[in-house]
Amino acid sequence: MTTSPHALELLAIAVAAADSKGGEDLVALDVSNPLPLADIFFIVTGRSERNVVAIAGEIEDKLIEAGHKPLRREGRAAGRWVLVDFGDLVVHVFHEEERQYYSLERLWKDCPVIPTGIPSKLTVQDAAEEVVE
Repeated sequence: MTTSPHALELLAIAVAAADSKGGEDLVALDVSNPLPLADIFFIVTGRSERNVVAIAGEIEDKLIEAGHKPLRREGRAAGRWVLVDFGDLVVHVFHEEERQYYSLERLWKDCPVIPTGIPSKLTVQDAAEEVVE
């Protein structure tokens, strides 16, 4: 299977929304082959619980404005890992600590990365590792 044009349309809206609220380390994974229920996992990091909720809210608002309704959402109250399911696109907005702990990119490492058009920002941990090397 390959990612549908509809999923790529959803992703473009989500990327712009996440970037507008300061989302970091934006990664989109094509999970259409191993996962028949979704085409793309979009993973974003927020710097605080408040930022995580703001990013997830902006993504949801922009996708709703574009005529796409979420099927479900979880985790908004805690603000540590918010999941918003739009069917073809599943959005994961993590607090930095949860993103490192759950490491979805590692779990889905065999899935191709879809370019988001937003340059990846160097994280504090990445910068520290570069200094050590």
